[in-house]
Amino acid sequence: MKLKKMVLGSALLLGVAISSVSVQAAEKVRFVTEGAWAPFNFIDSAGQPQGFDVDIARALCAKMSTDCEILTQDWDGLIPGLKVRKFDAIIASMSITEERLKVVDFTNKYYSGGLRFMGRVGEKFDLTDLAGKTIGAQRATLGAQFLEDNFADKADLKFYDNQDNVYLDLISGRLDIVLSDELPTYNWLKTSESGSKFEFKGDAFMKTDNIAIAIRQGDDKLKGQLNKALDAILADGTYQKINAKYFPFSIY
Repeated sequence: MKLKKMVLGSALLLGVAISSVSVQAAEKVRFVTEGAWAPFNFIDSAGQPQGFDVDIARALCAKMSTDCEILTQDWDGLIPGLKVRKFDAIIASMSITEERLKVVDFTNKYYSGGLRFMGRVGEKFDLTDLAGKTIGAQRATLGAQFLEDNFADKADLKFYDNQDNVYLDLISGRLDIVLSDELPTYNWLKTSESGSKFEFKGDAFMKTDNIAIAIRQGDDKLKGQLNKALDAILADGTYQKINAKYFPFSIY
């Protein structure tokens, strides 16, 4: 009887070991992005997420030798969805801020950016005289926070669920000025049908804005794996190739 129990115990242990190996082999990282922040993340004509963020995620998964799933979620639902484990990591051009660090953790940066105003070509822009002006930004971004902190009593502020809607209201004339991250705005000015009618207003600022992958607090294992993979794609030229696909200058 004792021998039988030992055999059964060994079989159970072996079964657990095999099960663990299988789970590990099938393990994947579920990245989420917004899908409305070209060229960093957008939905292509086939309905698939693409862009700089997506390419970086796939490169990281290749370095980690793990399966990679790219999901999409509206901006406002990214952090709540991460916290309830709908996905494992947010790669959606999210800035590292003190407020966000209270609820999520971040990897090392994977690029840097800054804020910049943009409006119609030739129209006057004076930050000291914004009376009667309407300024737009995407909700829950650094741009929106900057406007609320500095211009709430100086101009009419409007905030939107995504950047595409910001551009639409700018084109239609419902906005005079837009404040956004410089890099996606640069892309819109260069590549969109309406971009030639608009221009940057003033220089970029807050250029110490570091963009990173958000993960759940306490997920140190995944954080370490992602940071190691980031170092690897920077070292072997993979990052630079992805960068050059979207920008003629380094954004790191």
